[in-house]
Amino acid sequence: MGRAKEIIVKVIPAKIANEFVKQNHYSGKVVPNSTLHFGCFLDEKLHGVMSYGPSINKKGTINLVENTGWNEFIELNRMAFDEYLPKYSESRCIAISIKLIKKNAPHIKWIISFADGTQCGDGTIYRASGFNLVGVVDNTALRINPKNGEAIHVIQAHHLKISNEFRKWKPFEGKQLKYIYLIDKSCKITVPILPFSKIDEMGAGMYKGKKITLQERRALSEVVESNADSQLEAECVTTTPTSPLLKQM
Repeated sequence: MGRAKEIIVKVIPAKIANEFVKQNHYSGKVVPNSTLHFGCFLDEKLHGVMSYGPSINKKGTINLVENTGWNEFIELNRMAFDEYLPKYSESRCIAISIKLIKKNAPHIKWIISFADGTQCGDGTIYRASGFNLVGVVDNTALRINPKNGEAIHVIQAHHLKISNEFRKWKPFEGKQLKYIYLIDKSCKITVPILPFSKIDEMGAGMYKGKKITLQERRALSEVVESNADSQLEAECVTTTPTSPLLKQM
């Protein structure tokens, strides 16, 4: 794992996290309802951020896992890393953040996250971190604002009160992928868990914003996913408590 073992993961203020995300996330945007931000430090400098918060669509998400309470799940809604971090850093950082959530917020039973197969990737890091693939669908939620070329999500359009206009815009081409991680292993996912081969079957393979061939994606997955077990056994390297805001979700 090399220098990835030296990474320190700890809670950081929203202002610092959001500035980093705007500079390093492909979208250049933050998610307004993110309330818990983990910073990933190497050589005493910030090189990665993972932002968690209440699911953007709680009503449409809560039933994905059986008998889930309103505040018993959380969304990993932004993840941004710069090029300084070594190989395997992302999956190690996710593993540590999950351990910290489990320790400091035991009421959180599972995590949901999404991979944008229209502009970014198909979720290689989620698979490497033990997430289950539960959805691969044609993108309709992310569309192009013809006025400025900006990407707008359907929920953002709703809040901006431009839903009618939004429906006329062209969607980005590609797939959206949905992943779930069960912190509480006794929980039961209510929808089919898809084999990762489904990504190839549906032509959803993407890495760093580029469509990749079946052979290329499989080679990449084998390298990253072979490291999954060791990442999820990673020791917490910080005792920094999680944000009290987490208990209010």
